[in-house]
Amino acid sequence: MAAALLLSACGAKAAEPVPNADTSRGAAVIDGYGCGSCHVIPGIDGANGTVGPPLGGLASRRYLAGQLPNSVDNAVRWIMDPHGISPDTVMPDLGLNEAQARDIVGYLYAH
Repeated sequence: MAAALLLSACGAKAAEPVPNADTSRGAAVIDGYGCGSCHVIPGIDGANGTVGPPLGGLASRRYLAGQLPNSVDNAVRWIMDPHGISPDTVMPDLGLNEAQARDIVGYLYAH
């Protein structure tokens, strides 16, 4: 409780649990789709790209993609359809299904 109050006082948000996510599968999807070629991702070997933002501490951020309030549902939406949210983004549409996106979000929220 005290940690949540401190986080809210400084503008950060507490990590939200990701229902039905498997962080091990999330790590495998992140690795298999080469997300680390564009992003620095803690715990993923070789994930040291600098095209996109670093993804460590994602759960504590207020916004995703500079415009979406940070929530599990918005993170899943962004990963599944980045161009539907921001047509000019360089984030590729990888054709991920909801379960894959949810597993990725689960992994990122935990790291």
